[in-house]
Amino acid sequence: MTVSYEPVIGLEVHAQLLTQSKMFCACGTSFGLPANTQTCPICQGMPGTLPVVNRKAVEMAIRTGLALNCTIRSTNRFARKNYFYPDLPKGYQISQYEEPICEHGWVEVSVGSSPKRIKIRRAHLEEDAGKNVHDAGAGGSRVDLNRAGTPLLEIVTEPDMRSADEVVAYLKMLRDVLMYLGVCDGNMEEGSLRCEPNLSLRPVGQKALGTKVELKNINSFKFVKEALEYEIKRQTNVLNEGGKVNQETRLWDVEKGVTATMRSKEEAHDYRYFPDPDLVPLSLSVEWIEELRQTVPELPAVRQKRFVSEYGLPEYDTGVLTVSKPLADYFEFCVKLFNQPKAVSNWVMGELLRELNNSGTAVSDSPVSPERLVSLLKLVDNGTISLKVAREIFPELYANKMSPEQIVQEKGLTQVSDEGALGILIDEVIAKNPAQVAQYRSGKEQVFGFFVGQVMKGSGGKANPGKVNELLKKKLAG
Repeated sequence: MTVSYEPVIGLEVHAQLLTQSKMFCACGTSFGLPANTQTCPICQGMPGTLPVVNRKAVEMAIRTGLALNCTIRSTNRFARKNYFYPDLPKGYQISQYEEPICEHGWVEVSVGSSPKRIKIRRAHLEEDAGKNVHDAGAGGSRVDLNRAGTPLLEIVTEPDMRSADEVVAYLKMLRDVLMYLGVCDGNMEEGSLRCEPNLSLRPVGQKALGTKVELKNINSFKFVKEALEYEIKRQTNVLNEGGKVNQETRLWDVEKGVTATMRSKEEAHDYRYFPDPDLVPLSLSVEWIEELRQTVPELPAVRQKRFVSEYGLPEYDTGVLTVSKPLADYFEFCVKLFNQPKAVSNWVMGELLRELNNSGTAVSDSPVSPERLVSLLKLVDNGTISLKVAREIFPELYANKMSPEQIVQEKGLTQVSDEGALGILIDEVIAKNPAQVAQYRSGKEQVFGFFVGQVMKGSGGKANPGKVNELLKKKLAG
């Protein structure tokens, strides 16, 4: 008998914090430097060394907790998580266990038309491990400790998600929040944002949870969705065939599109947590927490709603414009200079993002500043150039430092709006096409487009389309 199962999914996300130095020492955190060049006796785990807490990492954790509607524990402490692995030089990881810095939060995500609340169980500070480098050519593996000790914030949800789509929606929302706060760059490929879904199945209607499987080695939203959908099918088949799902950690194999057993899943007691004797508990004053609350920016979901109400933009536009804080800031700067939000939105989402994506440039480094874009839009608005011409010259505006006015002047692209000059062109077109004139006057109004096209052709595309339409209608009516 085939049983219908419901997925129950929770998520652990490790966000690498954007600090200049590591969690407990002064070593740098830059990505991609030669192996073991950002290490010291502390992050190498040498006997007799003492850790010192990175204040900036604590600030970032508090701000993130506030953005996720968490309670900030005024007293929290670090613990030792004991396990052996070659990339863990001390033989334990400094983390937080019983007294995390943030707990009991929530966020809302939308999948389809209805919002869903996802509860945040905890968010705690910890240090990263190093990296094992497997080199078949060298006949062995080596350890790079550059990453060891890098500050992480682990954000753990309750098992509130019921589909791969909900997980992806949550991840995208969380990534946007972290980037808005400036606490994480959100780069999944480089490992600065890592997610580990925990998935179990239970018969539809059952309250008790099934056996949990943790998934690792997932570095994109696409792979998160694929891995979860594969694992749901795999567990469903195991259960329907009378088998038993094992509690384990499984790796996602990108090439084969399958999950594979990595190891049996450890429980908390396997790590033998105990308070770190080298670190006193953190005591956070209410005044400091409230001071940091004032630094939390307007977050993406709130900003989307404001863009709809304040600027009258469609929800699709607001979703694109608020995907990053620099892009949303760019848009609002333009609107302050040129109060036509929809026109600005169209250009930012269209021409600007196309050029930025093609060149791999961040909006904060855009060669077209808000002022230059607005200058171009004003040329269209006042009739100096047509919309078509503006779109044609935008790549040139993007590629060099000339102003829109200079480009238009050098290329002789100024739009012809003079009624006298346009009248002469229109008279010539009407005189050359008596058959089409007769058709139009007999009621075939679709011929009107032919006349507009001929006038535009005769003007080399410089005629003001609005004026052309207005004058043509008058002359053809006569």
